[in-house]
Formats: sequence, structure tokens, C-alpha cells
Amino acid sequence: MRRMMMVAAVAAAATVSACGGMGKQMFAQPDVAVKDVKVTGLGLAGGSVDVVLNVHNPNNFRLDATRVTYNLLVDTVSFATGSLDSRTTMNEKSDTEVRIPVNFTYSGIGSAGKQLLAMGSVPYRVTGDIVVGTVLGNYTVPYDKSGRFSPAVTFGK
Repeated sequence: MRRMMMVAAVAAAATVSACGGMGKQMFAQPDVAVKDVKVTGLGLAGGSVDVVLNVHNPNNFRLDATRVTYNLLVDTVSFATGSLDSRTTMNEKSDTEVRIPVNFTYSGIGSAGKQLLAMGSVPYRVTGDIVVGTVLGNYTVPYDKSGRFSPAVTFGK
């Protein structure tokens, strides 16, 4: 009897282990890209921008993003970091825009501010992670995008 219980326990453990591996094989990581960086407001001490991400869900099931982290660098200076804890649903086989509102102050941007004034644009980089929940568990998907920021072109509504 004891031997039968041991065999049943080993078989159950093997089944659970195999199902967990199968779930990871069924899940395709979403593609995350920075679609746009838009200035939404400027003031004397700082301003706000919207970082717009495009998330493509290649899976045959919906995904729920529960957390987005970000680090916005202007030139090589960290401009803003933080996280957005709100739920966004990404339907199967479709693209979804995720908007991250970012507030910033002018202090500390130094050479990037000078370059913006002199050249009219400045390089930026946005990095972070999106945590997505599925029926198979939670997955963290990184993103990293660089570009040039030009306020005259990217002022948003």
C-alpha cells in the first residue's frame, strides 16, 4: 500500500511538472515597442509627457497587464522613473496602446537641456517592464526604445 502511494505521488508530481512546462511553451511573449513620446504640459518647474507603448499580443488568449515600470532617460540623464499600477486588457492577436503619464522637473537635466535649446532635439531612451497575467501565470516582458525628442513635433493634446 505504501509503495502504491509513493508511485501515485511521483506520478502526480510528474504530471504537474509537465503541465507547467507545457504552459510556458504555449505562452508567446508580447512584443512591446515605444510608439510615441508626447509632451502634454510644460511649466516653470517642469512638465509632463505621455510615453505611449504599443503592445502586440500574439497569443490565442487575452492578457491582462497589471503593472508597467519605466525609466525615461534624456540624453544620458535619468529624467523620470516609476511605475503604473493599473489593469489593461490586451485581446488575443491584437495591438493595444498603453499610455504612461510621466511628470518631471527641469532640475538635473543639465547638458540635455542645453542640447535641446541648441539643436531643437535631444536623444531619449525608455526602458522598463510590463507584468502580464494569463491563465498560465504572470510573466514579465521587458522593453527598451531609443529615439530623438523634438518638442516642436511631439506636442500632444
